[in-house]
Amino acid sequence: MTQISILGCGWLGLPLAKALLENEFSVKGSTTSVEKIPVLENLGIQPFQIELSETKIQGEVDSFLENSKILIIDVPPKLRGSDKENFVSKIKNVIPFIEKSTVGNVLFISSTSVYGEENLVVTEETELNPDTESGKQLVQTEQLLQSNTNFKTSILRFGGLIGEDRHPIKFLAGRKNIENPNAPINLIHQDDCIGIILEIIESNSWNETFNAVTPFHPSRKEYYTQKAIDSNLALPEFIAENSILGKTISSSKIKNILKYSFIKPNL
Repeated sequence: MTQISILGCGWLGLPLAKALLENEFSVKGSTTSVEKIPVLENLGIQPFQIELSETKIQGEVDSFLENSKILIIDVPPKLRGSDKENFVSKIKNVIPFIEKSTVGNVLFISSTSVYGEENLVVTEETELNPDTESGKQLVQTEQLLQSNTNFKTSILRFGGLIGEDRHPIKFLAGRKNIENPNAPINLIHQDDCIGIILEIIESNSWNETFNAVTPFHPSRKEYYTQKAIDSNLALPEFIAENSILGKTISSSKIKNILKYSFIKPNL
């Protein structure tokens, strides 16, 4: 039975761990919260309390990686607020542990924020031009991992994440003066995030980079207005001034290379 370690059992990592168990993988999972340890344990996930910082790692990282063939890194940058840290340094501290472990393949969960906001169709070949600090640090982290020859790293760049318990309309409902009404949406459902990760593992697609966005790109105004109506919420109000549009993320490589069919194609 192949063993996988998931660094970060949060909104995506926890249901991913459940899906991997259902597909007969053995799973080790990390959390920063001691209260979450029994939650992981009760699901059949071998739990570890691990916390990354710029200068050190707290927790039994060697044991967390022991006998695992695959490491999935699903730790988002926390660069807002007063307690923000350098994300690149945090991941850099993990690398020596990976190098001396049994891990041969790493899957790093990144974001389409590594691209700029030009009005174009973006593929994996598009030049990286992040305009946020988070995006800039993700680019550096991607390069840090993929340049390491001790293991193979695939990068998975997700668009905006949505799920049954998570949708932007909950924050946009009733808001006024929302800019960029004609910009295309670039979202992906949690079910497809998990489905794509399973397919990467199943097909041994390592040393690759994939954009992962549902191929459904109505305008922000059209999409969020309809979602407000469907959920019986106050309509968001958009303004056309200063409209700059934005990128459309292509997921063609996922469909062509992984032969993946989206579970939630219309979001």
